[in-house]
Amino acid sequence: MTEKPRLVVLTGAGVSAESGISTFRDSGGLWDNYPVMDVASADGFARNPALVHRFYNMRRRELLEVEPNSAHRSIAELERWYRVTVITQNVDNLHERAGSSDVVHLHGELMKVRSMRHPGRVYDLDADNLDTSPESRDRYGDPVRPHIVFFQEPVPEIERAAAIVEEADVVVVIGTSMVVYPAAGLINYARRGVPVYYIDPNPAPVPDRITVIKAKATEGMECLVKMFRH
Repeated sequence: MTEKPRLVVLTGAGVSAESGISTFRDSGGLWDNYPVMDVASADGFARNPALVHRFYNMRRRELLEVEPNSAHRSIAELERWYRVTVITQNVDNLHERAGSSDVVHLHGELMKVRSMRHPGRVYDLDADNLDTSPESRDRYGDPVRPHIVFFQEPVPEIERAAAIVEEADVVVVIGTSMVVYPAAGLINYARRGVPVYYIDPNPAPVPDRITVIKAKATEGMECLVKMFRH
C-alpha cells in the first residue's frame, strides 16, 4: 500500500476569525480593551499576573461559545488523502475539535496551564475548570500559568515545525500573512519544487512559485479540497 503524501498546513488567526474568535487586529474585539504587552508578554505577566490570568479566563470562555468552521473541517477532511500536520499560530482548539489528528501549536494552547516551576508539567482545563489565578496550584503545590508562549519568550516548537515542513510534499498557508513570522520563515524550509498554496482574501506579494487563492479561509479551503480530492 502506497504511503499517503505529506501535507503541511500552516494556519493563523484568519482560520478561526470566521468562527468568531477575536484576533489582535479586530476593531472592537477583545484585544482592543487590553494593551497586548500587558496581557501577552513575559514582562506583563511578571508585572500583573492577576490581570493576565483574568484575560485568559475570558478568552477560554469565548472559545467555549464558538465552533469550528468549514475551513477547520476541510483541513481535517484532507486526512482522507494525505498525512496532514497542522502547524498553527492559534492557541484555540478548533482544529482538534474539527477532527485534525496532528496539530502543532507554536504559541501554546489556551485550554492548558503549566507549572511555573516545572514547565514540562502541563494540565488540561475543561468547561468545569476554566478559571485560574495567581493562587492556582497544581497537584504538587506549584503555581501555574497559562500554557501560552508570551511575547519576549522563545517559541519552543519552532525547530520541530521547521523539520516537519522540510518533509512536506505539499504546503498550504492559510489565515496568516506571508509577511508575518513564523509562517513566513517556515515556508523557506519547504524543499525545492514542493507546491505551496497561499489562501488569503488580501494576499501579500509572494514569489511566483506560490499559488495564490484569493479568498477567505472557508471559501479557499473548499476550493483546495476540490483540487486535492483523489
